[in-house]
Formats: sequence, structure tokens, C-alpha cells
Amino acid sequence: MTTTGIHTPRPGAAPLARMITAQAALETKMLLRNGEQLLLTVVIPTLLLALFSSVDIVDTGAGEAVDFLTPGVLALAVMSTAFTGQAIATGFERRYGVLKRLASSPLPRWGLMTAKTASVLITEVLQILLLTVIAFALGWSPHGSPAAVVLLLILGTAAFSGLGLLMAGTLKAEATLAAANLVFLLLLVGGGVIVPLDKFPAAAQDVLGLLPISALSDGLRDVLQHGAGMPWSDLGILAAWAVVGLAAAGKFFRWE
Repeated sequence: MTTTGIHTPRPGAAPLARMITAQAALETKMLLRNGEQLLLTVVIPTLLLALFSSVDIVDTGAGEAVDFLTPGVLALAVMSTAFTGQAIATGFERRYGVLKRLASSPLPRWGLMTAKTASVLITEVLQILLLTVIAFALGWSPHGSPAAVVLLLILGTAAFSGLGLLMAGTLKAEATLAAANLVFLLLLVGGGVIVPLDKFPAAAQDVLGLLPISALSDGLRDVLQHGAGMPWSDLGILAAWAVVGLAAAGKFFRWE
């Protein structure tokens, strides 16, 4: 005999925190198992840092090349995960009806977005740890306030996440794939990641300096290379992009 109630079914959704944690773990595993995503998030930033720090190809100004390049590559890593990778993955999930099915599950839509954001943050932490180890091996000597660095990375993640979700939620999957990769390449070249912005014409510098990748690169560079305090101008640019991008994604994102 069994005690009454031991095997009584208890239908119902799991606690919200457990659902979000499980979904975030799943999102992270899927990202780390995707070869294309690993190319964007790990291989390309690592190769750029190692190559341009070791070979004198680009004039990075006074000082060691690795001191100039590391902040830019960290910014590129944030963009590759929060914008490019998230836009492509979410775009195809939307196309194949994955988002539609998840939206009808007990996990609320804001919970799904929270899980995706957590996955992005976990991936970025792993990226930054890897790139930091490589940079130290190449002779990197960082300076400045860790709090400023963390704030820049958080605002940069918010800005790129909003733009990535806006693109994934409004364009077709194939268009998102092409556009996200094109934007990645354009910002890699013209966003102050590898090539200093002062190498561009003066008129172009004013425009390029307003881009989120430029603000994140320059802000991290001011802190980590030059030991500056809070880079309020760059933080303001990132905050503006974050507000506009997240608000637009919330308004125009289509789940199917």
C-alpha cells in the first residue's frame, strides 16, 4: 500500500525563476554548440587580437598595439554576441515558429527575453575572460576603474541587444542574416575597433563617433588604456542607443 497523496499528480507550471533559469541554460548551450556563432563570438575576436597585436599592420598610435586593440576587441565581442549572434538566432527562431510556440508556453514573453538576455551575459563573461587572458599573455597593461568598464559593458550590451532584437523581430530571417553580418563587418572596419577613428576624414569622425560600437570602443579605451574616470560622453551615447533600441524592439517586434 502507498500513503494517500504521495503519487497524486500536481499539474501546473514550474516556478518562474526556475523556468527562466532553465531557458537561459538552454539558450546558452545552443549558442555554444553553434559553429557559426562560435566563429563570431570567439574565433574572430581572438584572431584579430592576436594578429594585430603581433604584426604591425595598422598604426595604432603611441604605446603598445595590444593596449589599443584590447578595448576595441572587447567591444567587438559584445557586439558579436548581443547584436549579430542574437539577431541571427532570434530571426530564425521566429521564422521556424519556435518563438510562437515558446510564447504560448507558461513562460511569459518577458521571461523569454530575460532568459535570452541572461544567455547573452553569460556568453559575454566567457568571451571577456578568454580575451583578457590572451591580452595579458600578449603584454596588455590595463588601467582605470573596473566600475566604469562594467557600466560601459552593460550599456553596450543593452544597446546592441535592443538593435539586434529590433532587426530580428521586423525582418525576414534571410534578410536578418545578411544585414547582421554586413553591419558587423562595417562596424568592425569603421567603428574604431582596429583602425583608430582619427585615421578617417574629420567629417566622418563626427558621424562614426556616434555609433554604439565607437562609443563602447572609445570608452573602454579611455578607461583601460589612458586610465580615465567615467567616460560620460560615451556612456550617454550608449544609453541613448539602449533606450531607442529597446523601446523600438518592444513596440515593433513580431513573434511570428
